[in-house]
Amino acid sequence: MTRNSPKSGSGSTAGLRAKLRVPSGGGPVRLRSHDPRGTPGGPAGKTEALEGVPYARDRITALQERLFAQSTAGDPRSVLVVLQGMDTAGKGGSVRHLASLLDPAGCRITAFKAPTAEEKAHHFLWRIERAMPGPGRIGVFDRSHYEDVLVPRVRGRAPLSLWEERCETINSFEASLADDGVSVVKVFLHISRDEQRTRLLARLDNPCKHWKFGPADLEDRARWASYQQAYEDVLGRCSTEAAPWYVVPADRKWYRNWAVGRLLMEHLDLIDPVCPPASFDVEAARKQLLED
Repeated sequence: MTRNSPKSGSGSTAGLRAKLRVPSGGGPVRLRSHDPRGTPGGPAGKTEALEGVPYARDRITALQERLFAQSTAGDPRSVLVVLQGMDTAGKGGSVRHLASLLDPAGCRITAFKAPTAEEKAHHFLWRIERAMPGPGRIGVFDRSHYEDVLVPRVRGRAPLSLWEERCETINSFEASLADDGVSVVKVFLHISRDEQRTRLLARLDNPCKHWKFGPADLEDRARWASYQQAYEDVLGRCSTEAAPWYVVPADRKWYRNWAVGRLLMEHLDLIDPVCPPASFDVEAARKQLLED
């Protein structure tokens, strides 16, 4: 049940999932058909999007509290937001925006870097399983298990058969998460090559941002076409009924943040968490306090 009231800056959220969702069924995905500067279902502009932030924060934190409350009565449900995209697409910015909307006590944020020696010694999903949110919690992944599909393929480190195998393994894994009550919200932040150049140059022009830049950024940029093809294949192959992908245009940071927040809100609305009834005599407790 989706309950979105027409607040300033809220945009048309009732159909946002439908507007951004990649169809399931393994059909082809063409990123060129998705405008990186588009604003599907969004507010009229940045000002309106920012005006809607207080409403989004109030709505999401209220739903988050109820999600945790019902877990105390044994409800297993939780939410996992997965953020993927090319460098500078805004994974970190999206994480910061989500963090501003959530109660940090019930949120776990995990940034996945290159696997450590310990992680390489285990199955590629080992580190993912260790970071999953528990009942009543919301998890946010900055990169994810999809790195172990995309990077080896683009850099020629693994045969195509391994890519096929890992896609099937991921689909089975995510289906099991859904069966266990985890709502998986997978977001591909779709940035254009021109916008990436602008953001990389901005890092070079700011000495305080040099730490965020490295030769690998240029190496990956040189493989742009290969990464786009790999993402198209992953989006098509791994967008399922249990865990669909959503393509969020990321050239406009204000829209990117708005859309990621609204996708989380819609999925919390679908869960429609309910606070459990009191396990004690409320009126007796009230009376005792009033007589104190």
